[in-house]
Amino acid sequence: MSDATQQVQEISPEQARQLRDDGRAVIIDVREPHEYQAERIHGALLYPLSTFDPAGLPEDGDKQVIFHCGVGGRSMKAAQQCLASGRPVAAHITGGLKAWKDSGLPTVNVDPRTGQVVDNG
Repeated sequence: MSDATQQVQEISPEQARQLRDDGRAVIIDVREPHEYQAERIHGALLYPLSTFDPAGLPEDGDKQVIFHCGVGGRSMKAAQQCLASGRPVAAHITGGLKAWKDSGLPTVNVDPRTGQVVDNG
């Protein structure tokens, strides 16, 4: 299948977690730094969509790159940008961080009262 006809793969939060935990994927957060600081998925790397360049993504041929954002819109755009640039990265978490949390999966956040990092899982 050529890059022009390739579709963005929609991955459930549970599938993304399993792929990450098995060492077969890296999760890329395309939200803005203040959103990432407030709450994020364990181990997710930050590549904000506002400054996103597919060429800057980590090169690990054995790992699938899976994008996520708040609810799925920005991560879909990042995956589409990758396809348009010829990069074979074309997956995102359906429903984003909201779906991740709704599935009961762990996050990391900062307690606004103390500034302490809180591991939620």
